[in-house]
Amino acid sequence: MSRQLKFNIFRYNPQDPDSVPHTDTFLLEETPSLTLFIALNKIREEQDPSLQFDFACRMAICGSCGMVINGRPGLACKTLTEELPEEITLMPLPVFELVGDLSVDTGSWFRTTNTKIESWIHTDKEFDPNAIEERMENDLANAIFELERCIECGCCVAACGTANMRDDFIGAFALNRIARFMLDPRDERSENDYFDVVGTDQGVFGCMGLLACEDVCPREIPLQDQLGILRRKMGFIGLKNIFKPKAKAVG
Repeated sequence: MSRQLKFNIFRYNPQDPDSVPHTDTFLLEETPSLTLFIALNKIREEQDPSLQFDFACRMAICGSCGMVINGRPGLACKTLTEELPEEITLMPLPVFELVGDLSVDTGSWFRTTNTKIESWIHTDKEFDPNAIEERMENDLANAIFELERCIECGCCVAACGTANMRDDFIGAFALNRIARFMLDPRDERSENDYFDVVGTDQGVFGCMGLLACEDVCPREIPLQDQLGILRRKMGFIGLKNIFKPKAKAVG
């Protein structure tokens, strides 16, 4: 016998001066293999066409459908209702600007953060479209790919205690991104260049180590491993800079 699901969904349109934050309740009959993505579409199509939420790929690749599901950030398209109780509460991801209801603007946050950490290959080499591709060992390529699997869904940021308290913290996403470039032999930044980006309280030393980012990552990226490695590397670089021999004055 199928269950009747009760959805408590956050509603608020910041563009409407008459709108106030509240929750609306919707009832829906559970069907086999029902995901939250399908359930929300059924609610919008059959009960309330004004309901706002984001989606694109439906396959946990685009990261658009991130939301807080019974208090835990996750992807609607990857969450089966059979894994949840009969009463389901859906809220928008915190930290990001609210567009309306369950829809948030993750794009602006990620664009700003990527610019802040200069998320691109730094090299003085002039691009030659006719050159043969540079070789890379398979193990190194796989290690870089492991960190490239991030889909920028925002779940790790929404679950982060520091990011929820401070808007200057770059979050696990950015630290993982920097770790990827530190592995890449094509990036010519020095260790001090990396230290300037993430060796601060706004970077790796602002992390409280609560493990929530890795716990909610839908791609199961080893974020805490990278945070630990980065913390050790940045600490070592900082110590080297403190105890670096000072140049003798010429006179």
